[in-house]
Amino acid sequence: MKKTYLLAPGPTPVPADALLAMARPAIHHREPEFQPIFQACRDGLQYLFQTERDVVILASSGTGAMEAAVTNFLRRGDRALYVNGGKFGERWGKILGAYGCQPVEIPVAWGRAVDPDAVRAALDADPSIRAVYVQASETSTAVRHPVEALAEITRQRPDVLLVVDGITAVGVFDLPMDVVGIDVLVTGSQKALMLPPGLAFAAWSEKADRFMETADLPRFYFDLATERKKQRDNQTAWTPAVSLVVGLAAVLDRIQRETLEGVFARTARLARATRAALGALGLRLFAPDAPSDASTAVWVPDGVDGVALKKALRDRFGITVAGGQDQAKGKIIRIAHLGYADTFDVITAISALEMALAGLGHPVAPGAGVAAAQQVLGGGA
Repeated sequence: MKKTYLLAPGPTPVPADALLAMARPAIHHREPEFQPIFQACRDGLQYLFQTERDVVILASSGTGAMEAAVTNFLRRGDRALYVNGGKFGERWGKILGAYGCQPVEIPVAWGRAVDPDAVRAALDADPSIRAVYVQASETSTAVRHPVEALAEITRQRPDVLLVVDGITAVGVFDLPMDVVGIDVLVTGSQKALMLPPGLAFAAWSEKADRFMETADLPRFYFDLATERKKQRDNQTAWTPAVSLVVGLAAVLDRIQRETLEGVFARTARLARATRAALGALGLRLFAPDAPSDASTAVWVPDGVDGVALKKALRDRFGITVAGGQDQAKGKIIRIAHLGYADTFDVITAISALEMALAGLGHPVAPGAGVAAAQQVLGGGA
């Protein structure tokens, strides 16, 4: 027998109370019993997003919310700036192009955060740009982009929106939508929200409402204005993912009981412990200057096959981590510490990494990484 551990940055483990809630007999979404559950989700999402605005629930992966963040606010031919520092930054450009907008790329080296001055300079040079699209946490590189600094730039421009993919940021570190001044914020269910894939969420500012009034891109299923109107009555425009909504109510209750401050502190501690452990093993972080607390990306040591390392972790020890994508394929692994994660997820990941590296011929001092993690974790998460 071998236990398995899901330590990739999405999908993430689902807590037992949410699993049990979703295993209950199905209910009908147009009947009164669904409405208080949906209302609890709406209230909990406002708490999570730290906003007084509506947070709309969509039946899709996070990419559906990303698409909605383009089609509901821009016009055909609009120029929009996007930060491309990884696979998900790249996705913004693809969505913009697919809908007839004119994407303006700010390329960023993988493993690095965008320079706010580069965004400011691009906006100054091209007053026709109507939006800035960025990841708060670039999942493919484990980088945190400086959203707060970007918001300071866009707040001064009434004709420019700041649109943020928070799919591995919301519920990971403090990202208060209203206080920061984010105009559109999206996330998905399978990351810090501790659910299976299948739900996406979007909230937008009063400033973004004005853009919505003139948006002319095609949309039907992901029409946010229609959804907001229906969801204010605790209904949805189309059939919702009922069981996932029931699970969502459970995980949002869990988050509120822990408090956002508690969630952020726990996640940050796990991230610090992971980075300390990897350093003690002599491994180099892929994003040393701007690491995200969602997951840690680390260079595979010279002489070690990154694909073989990931396979050894999975097949020998039952641990699923993420590998690198595109230019980073076979060169890095990514260990997650967001959502339903605690002290011993980190200890398990690091101890397995020590054994897997040793098994592949890389010299490792047994327990060195675990000891460094314990120094940070202390009495527990």
